[in-house]
Amino acid sequence: MPRRREGRLVGLEVDILGAGIELQAEGGDFYGFALAKRIADHAGASALTAHGTLYKALNRLAERGLVESEWEDPAAAAEEGRPRRRLYRVTGAGAIAYRAEVAQRAVFAPAPKSAFA
Repeated sequence: MPRRREGRLVGLEVDILGAGIELQAEGGDFYGFALAKRIADHAGASALTAHGTLYKALNRLAERGLVESEWEDPAAAAEEGRPRRRLYRVTGAGAIAYRAEVAQRAVFAPAPKSAFA
């Protein structure tokens, strides 16, 4: 993993926040697989290969208050015949951190690495 500067986000975290903001705008809370698919779609890949990395990054973002999560209603999952999903949402602080990071990267690098910038 790249070395983290104090208060900065690493590339995957920027991608998660960017994809999460998009998904939220389209339909509210989002779940991990939808997030992974959105990131892969933007990156031009067929799938995000390291789902474990995605969830570790989501946990780091949650610890910093940039995303929140909760388990969906069990009845909704049962109705669709699938396991419950953990639903995520980008917080106001997460949206601010995302915009600040994208702006910071634009100052230092004309072509940001984030697929969402």
